[in-house]
Amino acid sequence: MTKEEREQIATCIREEIETLRETVARLEDSAKTVDLDQPIGRLSRMDSLTNQGISGKVLAESKRRLLGLERALANVDDEDFGHCEECGEPIPVRRLLIMPEASLCVDCAE
Repeated sequence: MTKEEREQIATCIREEIETLRETVARLEDSAKTVDLDQPIGRLSRMDSLTNQGISGKVLAESKRRLLGLERALANVDDEDFGHCEECGEPIPVRRLLIMPEASLCVDCAE
């Protein structure tokens, strides 16, 4: 992998980290516990609980991806970055631009 490709991947990672941090902050508000003493109807309360559950799942996934991206950014200059952990072959740059936290090539990921 060339230095320019590593820089391009690092730039993509930084942009995605910034976006995810904003998403996490927004989701933390919507994933808060629904107050049972709130004067709303039964259906509205059920909708709120459903939305809370969905937001909580998306929040957990966003936090997991954020950690993976931060790890990838810390390792982007390492010699082994961009090589599959399973077979050792280089992971295509296009895959790393889409999913920089990927540690497996497409074949091994399947």
